[in-house]
Amino acid sequence: MVPRHQQIVARLLGNDHAHLLTIMIGCGEVLMSIWIISRFKPKWCGITQMALVLIMNLLEFFLVPELLLWNRLNLLFALLFCIVLYYHYFRRPDFPKHKKIMYF
Repeated sequence: MVPRHQQIVARLLGNDHAHLLTIMIGCGEVLMSIWIISRFKPKWCGITQMALVLIMNLLEFFLVPELLLWNRLNLLFALLFCIVLYYHYFRRPDFPKHKKIMYF
């Protein structure tokens, strides 16, 4: 519901369907959060998260930096977030290796 998000989508993917695409991206983020909570295939979930965050932020870095909250500095925060994700999914010693926990 932030107008800046729809502006970014409009600049990257075209203005004709920016509203619908923004809603679809938001729905995808909700689905990703359900995947995270479910702990189903956690390493694939981590890889997918890191890939999506990096792709999205690289596109924004080069194509629409003026629309970002912290301009080109957003990429630094995305990289830091990916480092946290990497640690969480691949290096954390207490991360469940085989146990699948379903919360719903």
